[in-house]
Amino acid sequence: MFDWTILSLFLYFPEDKTEYIPAAITSVIFLIAAILTMRFIMKKSKQEEEKTKALEEKMLQYSQEEKKE
Repeated sequence: MFDWTILSLFLYFPEDKTEYIPAAITSVIFLIAAILTMRFIMKKSKQEEEKTKALEEKMLQYSQEEKKE
């Protein structure tokens, strides 16, 4: 197993809890950016889906008209 002294090199818990504030602010900023990006991707995906459905319907109508003739 790992020796505790090796693992303790990677763990740092400051006594002054105000050192957590910049990390928390950065985490919140990235979380908000990730949420906004995901919403943007979902919105664009929905628009592309609607365009695809419209094109599919147009193609189906065209093929049905071809069969009638």
